[in-house]
Amino acid sequence: MAERLIDAVIFDLDNTLTDFMRAKERSITEAVEAMIDAGLPVARQEAVDAIFAIYRDKGIEYQRVFNIYIEQVIGRMDDRILASAVVAYRRARDSALVLYPHAQLVLNRLIKEGYKLAVVSDAPRFEAWLRLTALGLQHTFDVVLTYDDTGAHKPNPKPFRMALEKLGVPAERGLIIGDWRERDILGGRNAGLHTVYARYGDLYSQYATKSDAPTAEPDFVAEDLLQLLDILEKLNAGQTRGGQA
Repeated sequence: MAERLIDAVIFDLDNTLTDFMRAKERSITEAVEAMIDAGLPVARQEAVDAIFAIYRDKGIEYQRVFNIYIEQVIGRMDDRILASAVVAYRRARDSALVLYPHAQLVLNRLIKEGYKLAVVSDAPRFEAWLRLTALGLQHTFDVVLTYDDTGAHKPNPKPFRMALEKLGVPAERGLIIGDWRERDILGGRNAGLHTVYARYGDLYSQYATKSDAPTAEPDFVAEDLLQLLDILEKLNAGQTRGGQA
């Protein structure tokens, strides 16, 4: 049997393994409805749009988005309205955060076949671990690196190189799969990894600030996470670029 050419798979977390933006949308909608019920004089969709505008300005992980929004609407903080938003958001988030279809199957297959697995995420460390634990993945990966661990945001290649070093795998024997061309694909390419664009999870651009940031063409494109298994088979057979799997 021929020697396998790929030994490690690095995953982005949000919108690659988990449908993060769907959970975010539902959580924000529930929070807005709770604020309206608590007396905030706003229309639901306008409020949702305004909150996502704050996220575009401050970052999708910003923790004080409701504080800013309430002050924008009524000119002061109201702890009763804020508490209503936070409680509703957390309840909805915990129930809405799910893995993408086939994610557990793919992870189980990769573990069974002896691949080394890592997560590289720009999320804060505790938030990433909360999501992994809620999804039952806290023991799945050999390495989990966040911005708090690396001090560098993607597309800086440093997080990917750190993951490879911890896994003990050279770049040419590793692969990154992620939903963001400007960060996951460009950063992975600059680190020397094979790259897979998770097109099925590219739902973030509508919430991101428009920019002229450079991007990169991936080696492969996946419309479903299950296709990662076919891509690995192609790479292990010596096919380095394959377009859409």
